[in-house]
Amino acid sequence: MQLRKWAGALILVTSGFLGITRSAAPLVGQTATPIVYLAPIEGVIDLGIAPFVQRVINEATGKGADAVILEINTFGGRVDGAVIIRDALLTARVKTVAFVNRRAISAGALITLAAETIAMSDGATIGAAAPVQIGQPGGPAQPVEEKTLSYVRKEFRATAESRKRPPLIAEAMVDADVAIPDIIEKGKLLTLTTEEALKYEVADFRAQNIEELLERLNLQGAEIRRMSETWAETLVRFLTHPVVSSLLITVGILGIIIELRSPGFGVPGALGIAFLALFFWGHWLVQLAGWEELLLVGIGLFFLALEIFVIPGFGIAGILGIGALLGGLSMSLVGAGATWNVILTAAGRVVFSLLFALIASLFFLRFLPRMRFGRKLILDTELPADAGYPRRPRATGSGCIKEAKLFPPCAPPALPRSAVSASTWYPTANSSIPERILS
Repeated sequence: MQLRKWAGALILVTSGFLGITRSAAPLVGQTATPIVYLAPIEGVIDLGIAPFVQRVINEATGKGADAVILEINTFGGRVDGAVIIRDALLTARVKTVAFVNRRAISAGALITLAAETIAMSDGATIGAAAPVQIGQPGGPAQPVEEKTLSYVRKEFRATAESRKRPPLIAEAMVDADVAIPDIIEKGKLLTLTTEEALKYEVADFRAQNIEELLERLNLQGAEIRRMSETWAETLVRFLTHPVVSSLLITVGILGIIIELRSPGFGVPGALGIAFLALFFWGHWLVQLAGWEELLLVGIGLFFLALEIFVIPGFGIAGILGIGALLGGLSMSLVGAGATWNVILTAAGRVVFSLLFALIASLFFLRFLPRMRFGRKLILDTELPADAGYPRRPRATGSGCIKEAKLFPPCAPPALPRSAVSASTWYPTANSSIPERILS
């Protein structure tokens, strides 16, 4: 009897546990909503966009997201910026999808090929990735040397091989000398439309919008977390723009030169340090500037100050200072793997900025004190005699000076009355016996 009671109780407990488990199972399935991170890649590809993409991938990985979608619409930009994003996509521990919504040209093509899955909308294009060098302001872009072309071509090929895509097609996007029968002839760069990319297995499927893309990825009903750049990332993109970075160098060096030639410490020095700090902060975040570049610039400024304040003339210290300053600033403008062509271009930008700062400093130091605005920045307070302030004593070679109305007269020595005229006697600091100064 007692055994039956224990057996019945055990059956009830087991049945209740199984019922709870079965009822809870659907609840667990219902709460497992897919999570997708969506980040736009638009406009010019620069070094500032790389930290944004890296942040999106890291956050998606940490939150256990199902995919990261990059919606791409760009004509390209900097190769080194695209390479950083490419490396982040190849090493990502979350599914990456490139959605070419209109175009992925030049650097945008490399980013697209690095994604695990490629989808393209109708009318989209991908390719035309031949590297070029920025020419003179207002002039056309110039072709690069063979070393740079070879490097970019192999970057495209290695990226395509890692994602099991046609490597020869990837190379033909970069080098016009690559010919593929029935696809592209020699002397032409390869650019693919959506139909062609699907035909040659560069793209995986077609999608017109994000909803259709999610359906093709079996992520219907996913929670879409639309990512955008933070104010700091936007500021970094602005500070690392070639024009803005050159302007920061010019104003920073200009302020420091004016400060070194002026007594004390004031507005020019503060502005110079602030602008150089913005320059290095922006390039530090995009992994261009490091402690080596900061040390070189610091050494350059030290030698220049030594040349100006301690060593007369211009010699070795000045040359070393200019060389260190030029090297530190130039290295902060180029990334890893930069060719000599890129390095010389960056050095040319720095030289132009330094020369402009030097010319501007000569202008300001010469003409600013004469301008109405400049006079407000200079302390020119006087102590006029008509306000009761003594003028500087006028030396006479004797122990007394003659200065009317400013010093009390001293008594003359005892002389015959016939020898005393209407002259006045004044004491000086180096004489206890006054001498006569004739009127």
